[in-house]
Amino acid sequence: MGKTSKQKKTKADKFIMLPTVDFCFKELMQDKKVRKGLIAALLNVKPTEVESTTLMPTILRKRYPEDKYGILDVRVELKSGVQIDLEMQVESYDFWANRSVYYVSKMYTEQIKEGEDYDKLQKCIQVGILCFPLFEDNKCYRRIALCDTESGEEYTDLIEMHVLELSKLPPEQQNETDLMKWMRFFGGRCEEDFKKMAEKDEYIGEAYEALKNMSEDEIKRMEYEARQKAIRDYNSYMHSAERRGLKNGLKNGIKIGREEILKQQVEKKLAKGKSLEIIADECEEEISVIQALINEIRAE
Repeated sequence: MGKTSKQKKTKADKFIMLPTVDFCFKELMQDKKVRKGLIAALLNVKPTEVESTTLMPTILRKRYPEDKYGILDVRVELKSGVQIDLEMQVESYDFWANRSVYYVSKMYTEQIKEGEDYDKLQKCIQVGILCFPLFEDNKCYRRIALCDTESGEEYTDLIEMHVLELSKLPPEQQNETDLMKWMRFFGGRCEEDFKKMAEKDEYIGEAYEALKNMSEDEIKRMEYEARQKAIRDYNSYMHSAERRGLKNGLKNGIKIGREEILKQQVEKKLAKGKSLEIIADECEEEISVIQALINEIRAE
């Protein structure tokens, strides 16, 4: 009797990473089969039709010094030349639409250089997997493209955005699309959730196996937990800043809070011996902003 209870406890306490944590999501996308399954679901084609999914550099090129620095979560190029940006966003982001348009636009314009023909431009897709509601309706998935506002006729498919809102997933139904299965997998909260979806699709099954292997890797688990802690700290600082902001002006309080968070993050990363470029990458900030903070920290 006692042994059975102990076994149940061990099973219940078994650690498994959540795909919504960006570290975990990026690691999952290192697996070719996982990428192929997800991209096929997004494009609504059979996985066998997706011939190759090559990972590309995630830093968006700056043509001018004043251009904004941009770092994507996962950037993939298909054999056809189509590029896909896959972003996992846990926390609510007020300017998500602005950010997603910026990302896909930069990807699109980066493809040609001065003097080259426009026929070299290939389709670019931005995919946002969101853990917060973006639109006010109950739709959990939508594909957004350039179209005629009156007739709805599509102007071009060269630029499109896919928005997956995990918080709006409806009760499970029979004969769901592959994309809906992937959304349920990403929205899982425990191993039973992941296992259930893995049994329905071999590509999700591959993701589940990768998830289990990552969760058993001590080094990756430490990286994952460090990322989780950074997210919790960020939320804590933001809530604290907002409370202070109620007294001194909400917008000002949030701005101060963000600056404080960033400065503390930079200070911790400096202590670990990380370079300016790596800190800017991990914080998703301009190198000039990080350099100014480093100068400020060193002057204290």
